[in-house]
Amino acid sequence: MLVKTEKFRESATAGQVICRKATVEDIEPLYLLIEEYARRGIMLPRSRKALTRQIDSFVVAEIGGKFIGCGSLFRLGNDLVEVRSIGLLDEGKSLGAGSKILDLLTEEARRQGIPKIMALTYAVDFFVRNGFKVVDKEIFPEKVWTDCVNCSKQNACDEIAVLKRLD
Repeated sequence: MLVKTEKFRESATAGQVICRKATVEDIEPLYLLIEEYARRGIMLPRSRKALTRQIDSFVVAEIGGKFIGCGSLFRLGNDLVEVRSIGLLDEGKSLGAGSKILDLLTEEARRQGIPKIMALTYAVDFFVRNGFKVVDKEIFPEKVWTDCVNCSKQNACDEIAVLKRLD
């Protein structure tokens, strides 16, 4: 669960990317963005019901109050969290919004005292630019038994595992 503090909201100016904790009012834009990524085979789909249950784990990025992207954390164990559902609308790309979302999620993992943060991704360069290293995905059995077991790509996964140590 993400902590509710003003520390997570940056000062707003016109055209500036603002990241904040998601609220129930964000469920529809979250759903639509994730559904589009899932349709392209880039992300696992999330139902509106699942998003409602998991809303405390999401952050959103906005420009001028308009939703442009999101990301979430999912705890896989005592020492590992996964970055999930990180994505941007086209108008949010090339503005640093993805890195701001990832920074906020990383800060939350640190706050929780979790020493490792991982992702399965096609956007390897993005994660490497943000301090992650490419690793063998088989080192994450927690992920395999949580999501991969239900994924249509389970036996032919082409995503790349990345890891950042926070300790």
